[in-house]
Amino acid sequence: MYGGHKEPVSITVSAKDLDKIVKAGKNTLIEISLNGAAELALVKEIQYHAVTDNFIHADFQRVSMKDKMDVVVPLKLEGTPADVANYGAIIEHILREIEVRALVSAIPHEIVLDITPMTINKGILAGDIKLPEGVELITDKEAPVVHLAIPKDDTPAPAAAAADAAAAQPESSSTKGKKDEEGNLAKDAAKK
Repeated sequence: MYGGHKEPVSITVSAKDLDKIVKAGKNTLIEISLNGAAELALVKEIQYHAVTDNFIHADFQRVSMKDKMDVVVPLKLEGTPADVANYGAIIEHILREIEVRALVSAIPHEIVLDITPMTINKGILAGDIKLPEGVELITDKEAPVVHLAIPKDDTPAPAAAAADAAAAQPESSSTKGKKDEEGNLAKDAAKK
């Protein structure tokens, strides 16, 4: 545990307790008892074993209820825009978390975005997010968070498909290399 204008201290936390903290959500304020004194902290980082996925190490940062902190908060999308059903639009979630500054007591676990009113021509930028009171945005306001994309249609237009099919036909021995009066190959003139 570090921060809070105090010396760093090594502590041991059971895997069971650490699992409860992780399940409580990102930016969960926890109370740690050290030598009979309670200290408030946030989990800053957790390292996992590459194979077993068990906890290896956790960093706890001491916090003060009087100070503002910069933290990363996950974004959760809710709702389905009408353009998804109407036009087959695809939701592209670009920015999955934002950085904010707030008092420790006001730090949200996550921010929920209702994307129901979103349309193909109007995405959501970080600056469009309604933040809880006392929370200020640090992430660039112009950073795209989510938008709708139209899937690309891979089927060729009927005229283009016919032209491609005609070009793919092999020349017959009767027209091979022969040209008409206008200088076009005979096989191309026969198709017109």
